[in-house]
Amino acid sequence: MNIVNKILSKIKGQDYVIDNNVSLFYLLMLIFSRFLMLIRGYLSFIKSGRLFFIGSGVTIKARNLMKVGKGVTIDNDCYIDALSKDGILLGNNVSLGKRTVIECSGSLKHLGKGIKVGESVGLGRDCFYGCAGGIEIGDDTIIGNYVSFHSENHNISDLQIPIRLQGVNHKGIKIGKNCWIGAKVTVLDGAIVKDGCIIAAGAVVSAGVYEENGIYGGIPARLLKKRE
Repeated sequence: MNIVNKILSKIKGQDYVIDNNVSLFYLLMLIFSRFLMLIRGYLSFIKSGRLFFIGSGVTIKARNLMKVGKGVTIDNDCYIDALSKDGILLGNNVSLGKRTVIECSGSLKHLGKGIKVGESVGLGRDCFYGCAGGIEIGDDTIIGNYVSFHSENHNISDLQIPIRLQGVNHKGIKIGKNCWIGAKVTVLDGAIVKDGCIIAAGAVVSAGVYEENGIYGGIPARLLKKRE
């Protein structure tokens, strides 16, 4: 067990100790699964650091526009389309949960900007990231399950033209460092969430600035209290 702890600590760049209640059989199965993910990462032809783990059923398009750091994990059945102006950048020790979808462009007529994720960021399972207007997520941020980001809006001003034909506009989304985005949160274009913020589960984060170390919740999200 000590050897495994040392290996995991080296990969993650910090002390990592497995709970003593984890059985040896479970641990061996996990190691085997991670080994298969490592092989898939090695064969992916994506620009990466030394260790890169990919689960089964993962689809990656425009992989030449995707760059990942070391220790990155893309779990089973994720769908990633990196076609965009700036592509996808995942920092060291980023993890993408099962069935995560990242789409960088909404149309081939106008390529989107892409997404940049800092180091040691955890992206939960069953999430959607629409990156047409650009998404930035700072270091050490954690994002819950079933969260969606939409960095694009439809133009709606002309009542004589169908909305689908009026085009789109973007401002982009920025999430600071050390934030916690709760489960089932929706983040809309133009949202700027500063460092240390917590967004309560189910909130809708609309365009605007969310000051650092605030706890926000509701529809639309509003300040509930400050972290002290």
